[in-house]
Amino acid sequence: MKKTAYLMTVALMATGFAACHHDPEPEPQPAPGVEEETYAGGLLGTTFNQSASAYEDPTPAVEQAGMVNAFKYGEMFFEHTVTQNNPPFNGLGPLYVRSSCESCHPGYGHGRRMDRYRADDWGNGYLLVVYDKTTNAYEKSVAGMPQTKAVAPFKPSIDEEKIDIQWVEYTDDWNNTFPDGETYSLIYPEVNIPQDAFYAPLDAPYANLAFRLETTIGIYGTGLLDAIPDDSLKAQYQREQDAGADLNPAIWGGSDWASLYGNTTHPKRFTYALSRGPLQDAAGANAIWNITNVTRSDRRKHYLSLAPTIYATAASQDPEVQAQFYQYFPEWNKTGNVQQDIYNYLTSTDLPVEMSDQDYVNFMVWHRGLAVPAARNLGDATVQRGKKLFNEMGCATCHRPSWETGDDRFTDPNGFFSDGDVRLPRYPYQKIWPYTDMVQHRLYMKNDIRTGWCRTTPLWGRGLAPICSGHADRLHDCRARNVIEAIMWHGCSREGGQSDARWTVEKFRQLSKADRDAVVKFINAI
Repeated sequence: MKKTAYLMTVALMATGFAACHHDPEPEPQPAPGVEEETYAGGLLGTTFNQSASAYEDPTPAVEQAGMVNAFKYGEMFFEHTVTQNNPPFNGLGPLYVRSSCESCHPGYGHGRRMDRYRADDWGNGYLLVVYDKTTNAYEKSVAGMPQTKAVAPFKPSIDEEKIDIQWVEYTDDWNNTFPDGETYSLIYPEVNIPQDAFYAPLDAPYANLAFRLETTIGIYGTGLLDAIPDDSLKAQYQREQDAGADLNPAIWGGSDWASLYGNTTHPKRFTYALSRGPLQDAAGANAIWNITNVTRSDRRKHYLSLAPTIYATAASQDPEVQAQFYQYFPEWNKTGNVQQDIYNYLTSTDLPVEMSDQDYVNFMVWHRGLAVPAARNLGDATVQRGKKLFNEMGCATCHRPSWETGDDRFTDPNGFFSDGDVRLPRYPYQKIWPYTDMVQHRLYMKNDIRTGWCRTTPLWGRGLAPICSGHADRLHDCRARNVIEAIMWHGCSREGGQSDARWTVEKFRQLSKADRDAVVKFINAI
């Protein structure tokens, strides 16, 4: 049962985190003889931890600013299981996607490939994508991240027991075979959700619906990506436009932005779909609210569906929900009309606050403060060979190696943080090596991502995924089980178009096995 008032953290804990300031540490300096690119996150954003916790470290900027205690406390909100009545980790309900952030981000990294959809399966980073294939618009009766869990007496938007995932073998244009005879395997997911799995009435005709999977991405280094200046992003789009690249017209208009983030002046830079702008209103800031449905002072409402009244109406008219509503929510304002009370509760924008402002600040110190693992073995001759081939084949066209951050006077569209807020770490004037152009491209894969446009995923640190996250799965739906499969999925062609990266894959295919292995070794090193 949700509490009517947020219980403050114990005084000792609050005092400890409030008193975390100390004199600044010296600016980090590069180690003598270490290659610049080794510092993948720059001098202020790199950790040299290569163990199973490599994705979990605070940046030198966090340590230098005396924010380690706040970082560690914020980390607890990522790792801790959220319950209904256990402050400060309370939330959930009436609907939710997961009960903890880390269950979607195993080891703080990319979600893993799953054979079934169960929200409680560890490492299941999948978010269902339910959309109208005739318009590419999300189905409005469910949330953008459909919620398959509910707190009694409420019922989930989709019955996950009825979600079926099948992994299907795929044969590409080259019969899954390199010219030297080495073979590889490709698979892709087929997802089916029957109509009776949906709780509320559908907004679109069921026959129009399509279902896809999108997995979570690694969250380390997102503060550094946020520090890339807006005008640098614009210059990248313009360079690709001038080079003849096919760019998403919903994002780029030919010489300027076709759309910006919300009511801001900022371009979109986060998520596969480029649906988010500044980090302070992006992945983590959004997810701590809508994944676990934890209210806070700037979001005192439930996350239910894209058209919230659809779910609210269905639940308020459900006799089983009506019969138990006051038992589970006795503190809710009663009017004597249980249907109206349920509806009012579900659509309220003035709900009790469950996450205190200070807890949210600490969470964002953690989120903005995650370091990037240093690149490894760059001096190795095979890695150097792989790097040379990576660039010669054109992979670096989309997986742009490096960026320069700006003054990092970040903004918050919610207004919770002020510009350059001193409560959060900053990364001014760093050279970083994320290996992404931050732009969307199309690969024309079988059962592709919704709209077909997908932001280039950063490659930094991914080689540590097997020890940090327990798997090596890649791409937006984990269809690639290793680097070779990920590369070969970049070479697709089908009715409607040919992958933007096919020309690089054609070059990759002509390499010797030793050179192909060198490219893989380089990708795993960065």
